[in-house]
Amino acid sequence: MNAYKACAPIAWSPNLYITLVRGIPGTRKLHRRTLEALRLGKCNRTVMRWNTPTLRGMLQQVKRLVVIETEEMFKARKQEQEKHCALRPPLIVTHLPTPASA
Repeated sequence: MNAYKACAPIAWSPNLYITLVRGIPGTRKLHRRTLEALRLGKCNRTVMRWNTPTLRGMLQQVKRLVVIETEEMFKARKQEQEKHCALRPPLIVTHLPTPASA
């Protein structure tokens, strides 16, 4: 989860990517309504919102439930995930003895 933590000040970024990383059950009603207003209904869902003072106030309320990323951080993480899930060439194993070199 520390990989998601924003290193750059979020006030500098025009868009913020917000990901819900903790579950909603057991949270306060105020927090649930804030997540509902952010359109975060399920874990590991990400939404993009404009960086406004209103949004930053909402994120301050639910900061222990969400992860905030700038646009550059989000794109870098998605690119890394795609690279990790990319198809790799098959591993070929032969059980034949190697030819002796003369």
